Amino acid sequence: MASKGWQHPYVSIFKHVRVEDWKRSLKEGDVSTYTDKTLKCSVFRIKGLVPANSYILVPKSSHQSLGLTGRYFYLLFRPTPLKYFVVHLDVTAEEGQVIRISFSNMFKEFQSTATSLQFPFLCGAAKDSVYERTAKSVRHGLVGPAPSKVRWTCLMLDLQLILSTYLTCHYSDLKSIKLCSNMSVKNMFTSDRLFDPEVSFREAKLTGQVCSQGAGPMPRDMAFPVPKGNFWRDLYDYIRFPSEGTKLPFDSFQKDNHRLESRYVPSCSDPVREEPRCVNVSKPVHDHVSLIQQITTPKAPPRNQPPMVTNIPELGVFSSQLRDDQQKSNGFASCAPCDADDGGVHVYIHSDEGLSEHGEESEEESVHTPVPYPACVSTSEDAKQNKLLPDPVLRLSRIIGFGGATTKCALWTKSGDAMVYPCHAIIVSMKISSKEQRFFIGHTDKVSALAFNGDTTVLASAQTGSHCVVRVWNYIKGNCLAMFRIHAHSLTSLSFSFNGGILCGAGKDSHSKTMVVVWNTVNVSKGGEVTILAKHTDVDIHTMKVTPFDDTRMVSCGRDSIRLWRVRTGTLRSCPVNLGDYHSVDFTDVAFEEGNSSPQDPDDRTLFASSRNGHIFEIDYCKVVIRNVRKLFPVQKQHADRGGKGTFNTGLGIAINSISVSSSFCAMGSEDGFLRLWPLDFSAVFLEAEHEGPVSLVSISSNSLHVLAATSTGILGFLDVSSRDYNTLMRSHTDTVLGFSVDGIRRHLTTASSDGTVRIWNMDSLHQLYDFVSEDSPCSVAFHPSEQVFSCGFNSGIVRIFDISSAKLLAEHKEHQGAVVGLAFSLDGDFMYSACSQGSLALYNSFEEEHNVIRVVCNVVARGTERAPDAITVSRDSRCLAFVGPSEYVVTIADARTLDELLRVDVSILDVASPRLDSALKVCFSSASTEHLLVATSANKILWVSTKTGRLLRQVSKVHKHLCSSLAVSEDSRFLLTAGHNAVKVWDYNLLFGANSQMFIGHSQPINQVSFTPDQLGVVSVGDAIFLWDFLALPVDSLADSCSPLKQNISPAKLGKFTLCSTMTVPITCGLIKHFIYLAVQAEALGGIHLSNGMPRQTAPRPCSPPPRLDVSVTEQAGQGALGSTSLCEETLAPVPVSGSAPSSNPRPAASFLRITELVNTTTLNTSHLDTELKQKMPVRPDCYRHFIPRFRTSTLDQAAVAPQTGEEGIKLKAVIGYNGNGRGNMVWSPDQGLFAYSCGSVVVVEYLQTGCQRHLQAHREEISCLGIANDAQTLASAAGGSQDGRSFICIWDVQNGVCRNTISYHRGAVQSLAFSRDDRFFLSVGDFSDPEVALWSSLSFQMLSSVSVSGAIHEAAFSPSAANQLACVGAQGVYFCLIQSHGLEVDLKVQRVRPPEEVGDVELTALCYHTDSCLFTATNRGHVCVWDIETQSCFMTWEADVGEIGVLLCRGNRLLTGSNTHCLRWWEVEAKRAVKHQGKVSSVEDRGTTAALQQEIMLDGTTVSAAFDNTMIMGIVGTTAGTLWYINWSESSSMRLVSGHKTKVNDVVFSSDESHFATCSEDGSVRVWSAPSNELVVQFQVLNQSCGCVCWSPSSSQESVCVAAGYNDGTLRIFRLSSSEMEMKLHPHRVAVTAVQYSAHGRVILSAGKNGLVAVSSLENGATIRVFRDHKGAPITTIQCVKEQCRNFGLEGTEMWLAASADRRVSVWAADWSKDKCDLLDWLTLPAPTYFEDDSPPPSLAAFYPEDPSLVVYTAYGLEKELSFYSLAKKQILKKISLPHWATCFSLSSRSQLIALGSKERVLKLIKSTSGRFQDFLQHSDSLQACHFSPSGTLLFTVAFNEILLWEVQGL
Repeated sequence: MASKGWQHPYVSIFKHVRVEDWKRSLKEGDVSTYTDKTLKCSVFRIKGLVPANSYILVPKSSHQSLGLTGRYFYLLFRPTPLKYFVVHLDVTAEEGQVIRISFSNMFKEFQSTATSLQFPFLCGAAKDSVYERTAKSVRHGLVGPAPSKVRWTCLMLDLQLILSTYLTCHYSDLKSIKLCSNMSVKNMFTSDRLFDPEVSFREAKLTGQVCSQGAGPMPRDMAFPVPKGNFWRDLYDYIRFPSEGTKLPFDSFQKDNHRLESRYVPSCSDPVREEPRCVNVSKPVHDHVSLIQQITTPKAPPRNQPPMVTNIPELGVFSSQLRDDQQKSNGFASCAPCDADDGGVHVYIHSDEGLSEHGEESEEESVHTPVPYPACVSTSEDAKQNKLLPDPVLRLSRIIGFGGATTKCALWTKSGDAMVYPCHAIIVSMKISSKEQRFFIGHTDKVSALAFNGDTTVLASAQTGSHCVVRVWNYIKGNCLAMFRIHAHSLTSLSFSFNGGILCGAGKDSHSKTMVVVWNTVNVSKGGEVTILAKHTDVDIHTMKVTPFDDTRMVSCGRDSIRLWRVRTGTLRSCPVNLGDYHSVDFTDVAFEEGNSSPQDPDDRTLFASSRNGHIFEIDYCKVVIRNVRKLFPVQKQHADRGGKGTFNTGLGIAINSISVSSSFCAMGSEDGFLRLWPLDFSAVFLEAEHEGPVSLVSISSNSLHVLAATSTGILGFLDVSSRDYNTLMRSHTDTVLGFSVDGIRRHLTTASSDGTVRIWNMDSLHQLYDFVSEDSPCSVAFHPSEQVFSCGFNSGIVRIFDISSAKLLAEHKEHQGAVVGLAFSLDGDFMYSACSQGSLALYNSFEEEHNVIRVVCNVVARGTERAPDAITVSRDSRCLAFVGPSEYVVTIADARTLDELLRVDVSILDVASPRLDSALKVCFSSASTEHLLVATSANKILWVSTKTGRLLRQVSKVHKHLCSSLAVSEDSRFLLTAGHNAVKVWDYNLLFGANSQMFIGHSQPINQVSFTPDQLGVVSVGDAIFLWDFLALPVDSLADSCSPLKQNISPAKLGKFTLCSTMTVPITCGLIKHFIYLAVQAEALGGIHLSNGMPRQTAPRPCSPPPRLDVSVTEQAGQGALGSTSLCEETLAPVPVSGSAPSSNPRPAASFLRITELVNTTTLNTSHLDTELKQKMPVRPDCYRHFIPRFRTSTLDQAAVAPQTGEEGIKLKAVIGYNGNGRGNMVWSPDQGLFAYSCGSVVVVEYLQTGCQRHLQAHREEISCLGIANDAQTLASAAGGSQDGRSFICIWDVQNGVCRNTISYHRGAVQSLAFSRDDRFFLSVGDFSDPEVALWSSLSFQMLSSVSVSGAIHEAAFSPSAANQLACVGAQGVYFCLIQSHGLEVDLKVQRVRPPEEVGDVELTALCYHTDSCLFTATNRGHVCVWDIETQSCFMTWEADVGEIGVLLCRGNRLLTGSNTHCLRWWEVEAKRAVKHQGKVSSVEDRGTTAALQQEIMLDGTTVSAAFDNTMIMGIVGTTAGTLWYINWSESSSMRLVSGHKTKVNDVVFSSDESHFATCSEDGSVRVWSAPSNELVVQFQVLNQSCGCVCWSPSSSQESVCVAAGYNDGTLRIFRLSSSEMEMKLHPHRVAVTAVQYSAHGRVILSAGKNGLVAVSSLENGATIRVFRDHKGAPITTIQCVKEQCRNFGLEGTEMWLAASADRRVSVWAADWSKDKCDLLDWLTLPAPTYFEDDSPPPSLAAFYPEDPSLVVYTAYGLEKELSFYSLAKKQILKKISLPHWATCFSLSSRSQLIALGSKERVLKLIKSTSGRFQDFLQHSDSLQACHFSPSGTLLFTVAFNEILLWEVQGL
């Protein structure tokens, strides 16, 4: 689907259709333009007595659509005074219907139908006119013609709200607009924004109301002009429909006299509320839940005092204790200063003296120089009395993430024990041994560059964005030394001099020109200023570095340049290196030989530079010349050392992204994902490590022991050179993290990201345990509260549940139509809930492993994705469920076990002081004891609502500067956690000290979700990365008050003592260590879990003596194996010491490594070379469709099966339906002899075009790849796969007798091409890419004469029509000219290969044909045709004949035919003159003028794979991949289908009751109806993007009423009437794929079954589902059959019986009388079976009534034995069994002769006599059979294998 981004922010419709050209729009009647004096611009005037005769229609044709998806439609118009007008809008609903919305001042009242809405338009009058006074007196506009004085009007229609309100359907797009007289129109436009016409852009900027989302000022070109000194509302009218206020009627369009109260609304969908007024409310209304409270006149909120900062204290590294001299002045309160351990950035907030309710303060935040922790902000008014303690309450502990703006910067410290890297806006320093992290926080945008000085004591960093800032840090202390801005958009490179006195940066300025800046940083460590030494612009730079030996010198590289720089006298000068022939190289990195070593003489220095095409340049720094150039190749393409210029264009080298050089080796990171270590002479790679993505950075540590590597996929690790071990330090999502869930028992964290992955992390080690990748984007996740199970919701609406312990997919549900915006488990783990963006809510039984669906409720959740990923919340007692819905203004509380509604709260009227309707954004339950539901609203408030009464208890306003995106409540209900934009806030839940909170920053993007960990010891927030915080607040003193679901009953013995370690126990006697008891009991209950940072909390209540330090760290068990399609990440896990007596249960190794390949002086070297040679010898499929690839099959032929003797067959093949479009050259036609043959599966079909009769050549057992025909049309050759050794099987057929004369088995792979020589003396066969060999055979004896093997794949071969000893082949390596030389009885084949001409580029030759004038035509996979001189074997002309690959070429005289994968068939007139051939160069068609001219072209239904034409090239037959054979007549420019077939798998085929037609259905969503006995296609019903799984005929015998019913994978049934060739009815009885469908025996109802096992009975009168049978729920239904039978013999009433068989080996038989709506269970069959251990799915369960005696049921399924069972319904027992050699995949019972047809996976069709057990095997299919059906009379039989449909004539056994 095309992107809708071009429609944002609005679409000017007149400009979009270029209305002045009238090409895409239509005008009728009197339509003119004039300049309006009021608007001072040109407008359209539409005049006419009859509105229907004068109009403007957009678009021009009713078959076209505007496709505008904007929710709001704006019309800028003025009704003509004293006249009528009409406007029609045609809009499309998501349900598919087109609805007309009309409004006019002619309409007297509102009218509506299912497809139309008519609204009266009440015209407003000019200001102070009599019409205006009259309108005011009657409180509405004037009905009838427009007043004599009428104003220009801006009309806004909310199309989405109109359709949902009046027709309960969903708006999709605006289709067309018709403006009828009489009116003047300026323009009209659509948008998803709500524009305020009274506000101009200038006013909006002055008042700060310009926003990118929601409401905003009217666009300039749509705004009405307002003269200076006037007001907009005095000159114009604004009408919004539906109206903003509740006082206006919703059945007419009229002006709202209510003044707009606000120019800006937080959401574009929020209606505006009128000012509150005093009313008297009765007692019942007062108590109504929706009102909550009595409406009264609100108090005017006090004005906020302007913020004023008088003193900002200096910040740096502070003590964690509160200072005694802490100051508070001028209304400012500051957080307690903190040290590096628990400090934070201080944000000072102006306190508001006049708070109205809680939190009515004005937040003016000022962030100053940061220290290494996120900011904490206290909004209390009194820092001493109203302080939220502890302060800070959060401490950033760890961050999971790497990169953000770049993955190309990471640094080693000098000691090599830590590395520094960016994670979005935070700089992280991580120790490689313990993974302990330190943070440098202060940047407000993503960090784009880092640099260390020589001793790594000073760190520089730069951030990207419009406000580019450079910060200089003291790395040891962690404080910021300096901060300065530069006039650049972003810096991409930073470099420090060795002593830290010079800092150099390169980036882009505001004009996208490269900027280089050099700063003097000598005094920065002493508090001095940073000064700019020099600037330079407009030089392309990728990397820039300061030389290690001179602070004033730099080197840079970029596209086409390497430069040496020097700062002298304040000027930055550069000198380019003379690159010579390498001037067009893209350089990526530079490095000096010994890195940051002590200063040495520059003459001894060598500069290395890398490039994207694999070159390594060694540059003499002193002479500024190139010493050496090497081009590096992967291991299998290593070249020797190249000196000088070398050979530049000899293959693709390694695309090098980064280079680092030490004194002994060079490290390189490349685009192919390898980190390679080379010696400095680059002779060979001695160590390499492969990564999961391109390596973007490499860096060698100062001691040369470790090599750091970073990838563009967010992986950071290092290679230990000495041990050859690789350690992954950090993995990260590559896009926004959407949501998360925590497994509190195992301390696992699962996250869903926009990068399409779901990942599971260990919260203690930060290791990624699993990585789940799906084509469907995940959007929400949830962990089961106690089991190792998590669920994931996707954008498609699918919910999948995974078991981590067993690494398998437990269940997959498709209950939703939109993105899953909420997932949650009840805390007891019994239920799971999911909600989607389309409003549906589902309840699952999570107690069962399959998580079966209990109930699905539609249209209860507010639509949209803005509430993801936590749109639903479950109470802690697992009794209630809350969510926003059914509209955004309502919050619903439902029963968590049934989804029954308990309470509705209308949040839009809770705050009567607000002029706007407030909508709910997020909901969250508090603990069960408080019975509170918290609601975050669009007005930036949090509401406390009672879950019992719905009353508003309290509220907090101005929670964040932006809307609240997530909220959570601590388990003890003491703290509230909120997230808004980039900040996290912690609040006092009970508001004991007012609106008291602390704010924490660090995220650079909006936070999507925040929550407490289940142990309440930590907080997790996700957005740009994953932030793990320590929660420092003290826990509750009593365990009894804890509501944790993880808490278990602890025995008194366990309470008496708690084991701290193996040698020490501590008695629980002192109340001072209750905190430790709490941790101990919880840890024991959870099996010894870690706390937030792996150690117990150290901030315990102050004891009288220090309590002993606890050591509760234990080794966790990480799940093994993969999770579905997950991959187990390879990380380095350091051994964890175990305290206590618990043994280690971790099965993971202490370390795991990436693949390391050692290539020098080891035994691995030889193995690697052997592996490389094997890989090089592995055949690679050519990149062209012309080459035949057999369709993948999992079935194998039963070699023991034997076909019956000729003349004794019980069935005889009568017809083959279809053509194999997967073959290549598998159709031949000889118009002179009348031979027409093609292949379908393993059968060669010889068809007589005059009569339509078929003859079948049957000898193959595999798919036929190609055919070849002799020139006399007496001999036919066919090739297919053959014996088990992989050799193909070629059959030589006598066409007249239809017998196989000879067989050939030579080629190891498939046969690609077959050809006969001109005199039919020779026969040629060509092997496929796995065995590219050309074999020449004698056509008389079919003995091999000669064979030649070539290096590349051959696609086609052909003999010369003029010389019998000449032939040619084309393939991947070019064209092969072959000459047959005879020496007596010996024959040699001489081959000369010629590459394609350079003019066509790097191509493969795919097809060829000979011209009569000694020329050869060849085609390429890029659409070229090349003309070759056979004598000189040279190409003399080319032209581009197609944009795609040409796979078929035919030539007759000067007429050339080309067929390609663009579905286009072209006919060319070609003149290949010899005068051109000897010019010695290749010419193009453009150079030749009329050498090749296109005559005609025809578009077909698929790619051309075969073609045959007569000698004049006028008539011919063409085959396509769609399974169609077309008859082409160029003279009539016509095409006609000769043979039609299905391209994809055929799921079902069935005869009509009178056997005049049969129907087939396929995976491609098509239902085809064929006539019998001609087997011609009558009609095709196609449903796009669906799969049709089953089809059946109505039992009616009347041709007019006969119908076909089909079931689809979206759960729908479609009924098609054959007489009208139209769909008669569409039913939707299922939510899952329909697997079986059948009309009832009398045709009153239709029965259908779904994949979930439900059987639905639907009425054929109105399509309603009248009954649903759930007896087979959980197992797909495989069979439904209905028969007429009186059921009195069985003791039940009924006129028919029906049965259903399901995949769980159960059959139910029912007695029904649908005329009386009766249906009773008659019998139930269950077949026992052992466990199925095969890789594929078990055989289906099949059942059918015996035709001659419906009281017998024939049944087969997977069981203890392979057998057919005959069960008697009367005797309730099995009467007979027939043993089978194979499991049955399909079967059918004949109505005569007691015959049973049975198909199997072994490709055997077995015909069985049910009375005697006699059988015959038929092996005509090339794949496993999936369907077989006898005709009603039993005389014909259909069998299906994939897309092969065979029709048999039944003769009997």
